[in-house]
Amino acid sequence: MKINTFFAVPAVVLASQFVNAQSANQKLNPIVENFVNETNNHSQLEDMAFELLDAIGPRLVGTPEMQKSNEWTANKLKSWGIDATLQQFGTWKGWQRGTTHVDMVYPRVKSLSATQLAWSPSTKKAVEAEVIVLPKVSSKAEFDQWLPSAKGKIVLMAQYQKIGRSDEQIKEFATPELYEKLKAEKEQASKDFRDYVKNIGYDNNTLPEALEKAGAAGIAISNWTGIMGANRIFGAKTSKIPMIDIDVEDYGMLYRMAEKGNKPKIKVEAQSKILPDAKTFNTVGMIKGSEKPNEYVILSAHLDSWDGAQGATDNGTGVLTMLETMRILKKYYPNPKRTIVVGLWGSEEQGLNGSRGFVADNPEIIKGTQAVFNQDNGTGRVVNIAGQGFLKSYDYIGKWLNAVPKNVRDHIKTDFPGMPGGGGSDHASFVAAGVPGFSLGSLNWGYFGYTWHTTKDTYDKIVFDEVKNNVILTATLAYMASEDPEFTSRERRTMPENDKGEVAKWPEVKEPRRDSKDYK
Repeated sequence: MKINTFFAVPAVVLASQFVNAQSANQKLNPIVENFVNETNNHSQLEDMAFELLDAIGPRLVGTPEMQKSNEWTANKLKSWGIDATLQQFGTWKGWQRGTTHVDMVYPRVKSLSATQLAWSPSTKKAVEAEVIVLPKVSSKAEFDQWLPSAKGKIVLMAQYQKIGRSDEQIKEFATPELYEKLKAEKEQASKDFRDYVKNIGYDNNTLPEALEKAGAAGIAISNWTGIMGANRIFGAKTSKIPMIDIDVEDYGMLYRMAEKGNKPKIKVEAQSKILPDAKTFNTVGMIKGSEKPNEYVILSAHLDSWDGAQGATDNGTGVLTMLETMRILKKYYPNPKRTIVVGLWGSEEQGLNGSRGFVADNPEIIKGTQAVFNQDNGTGRVVNIAGQGFLKSYDYIGKWLNAVPKNVRDHIKTDFPGMPGGGGSDHASFVAAGVPGFSLGSLNWGYFGYTWHTTKDTYDKIVFDEVKNNVILTATLAYMASEDPEFTSRERRTMPENDKGEVAKWPEVKEPRRDSKDYK
């Protein structure tokens, strides 16, 4: 997530005012003090993380595991005395991952580190075929002439990585001259591959389709993050043949062998199940307001994930934060002034579909929403909150932050009024509708490079002390937003001009994708 720094200097000044106004021995509101004590001494985060991430696992839309996670979250809320329902917003193609076994069988035997992509067709029986690379051609006509050569072969479709070391490691150990040389070579190789794909007239969606139509036996890629051991797993672009991702080390070996004429063969067994279309749900829980039940404070996180690993930091940590916050609010603030809602959204990864569906399907809630707090970028403590383009957002966010424990608040940089989020996470669905929706931006902890959508996004990457920090913050903000005697202003900032003199536009409300038809 990118933090917009427009008008950032006044924001820093304002932030320092309420931080410096606090004494070293801050006296907390008694309810906030209860939040802190409960979070630190009676946390249920680790047990819930086990149940969600280890026991249920990844939560790809359309899978039985996604359905299980909806039911688990609803039942967890109900066990604390919180009303919870599953709100359907659409359907999605049903699929369930099975085992993946990939072995090189010629010219020698070696088990390979690989996994099938989401929604990849099953092999039914093992596919054994020669591995080939894309041809060295410079036009679509030449490529199309080559296409019949792919019949019966497994095609390596991704860019070859000459060096499988991270940039950070190269920079640490190489001489400055060598580092610059290797960096330039890597950048040129990436440019050359992008130009190649453009010149042959295809893209990441249409190239697999063309290879499948030409009779390829399978497609292999390596969506390497640039960090050793971590590959990103997204969806397959084929309908009949398997599409797999191979770790950079094994992919590079196969690529070199194929390019040098060794004609390597691999055996692919990718088991999966095509299931009937599945209903897609949001889990929605509510603690009814005692004075203003038709005004709402919404705690937001997406429940779904990609399924290369467990979806621990994307977005298991956000879900855990919001669940633990609701548990603590119910225990120590059971009669909120406004209704407190938790929304655990489905199909965020395919375009914010769950939250967009909620916005479209619940106009009365949207009309009465005081604020939305969304967390979706990893395990780190929250360090950024921006005003999302709401002109007077500092007036209330600043006031609410005053009640947050100083050791939590001091890490946070603010940017008011900021710019409206355009679609990076679910708060953007609310912002587009004119609702004050705020992203609780976390410290990186290697999120985008190492865990975001990768094979390494697992339970052990969670730093629970950091998540506890975020529970205290979120509970306090929810409490303060609920208690605030004023309804938040929705007045929007004057949007700035870009370098071309064009005035930026407020994001438009978008309809959710309610089924997987035509999804690529």
